[in-house]
Amino acid sequence: MTSSTLSKNNAAQHLAAPFLTTVMQIEPQWIDYNGHLNMAYYNVLFDRGIDQMWLELGIGPQYMKERNGSTFTAEAHVRYLREVHLGDPVQVSVYLVAADEKRIHTFEELRHATEGWISATSENMTLHVDMNARKTAPFPPDIAARIREVAAAHAAVPRPDGIGRRIAMPVK
Repeated sequence: MTSSTLSKNNAAQHLAAPFLTTVMQIEPQWIDYNGHLNMAYYNVLFDRGIDQMWLELGIGPQYMKERNGSTFTAEAHVRYLREVHLGDPVQVSVYLVAADEKRIHTFEELRHATEGWISATSENMTLHVDMNARKTAPFPPDIAARIREVAAAHAAVPRPDGIGRRIAMPVK
């Protein structure tokens, strides 16, 4: 395989819409007294999924070390839709919904990896932070271009149910 072919294949992987994580397993210590995944560990799985996507965008741990930039979650909305249990294989689908110079809006679905049903969703607003100043800052031009490219690819797929939902009591 030539480096040009490899580069094109790598670009296609970056543009996968939605981004799919590796299959993950529920860990025994994450099961609560109700016999299912404790609510806190849904967030661990979502965070691991985002970490995998951030690597693809070039904003993972190496980015922090080399360029002193990172991301902080500013807001999250998790919906718990169906229990997952010890032994269930899970996978996170990440949609890059929108982005601007300092923010990334994502929507994630935690799915049973073999049966395909959705267990939970998480919608997040993430801020880019200059770690030297510990303040929000624009993404560097190369990273911003990559984010725009992925956002455009993700805009071409149907939006999953639940984006933009708010917490409220049902109207009677």
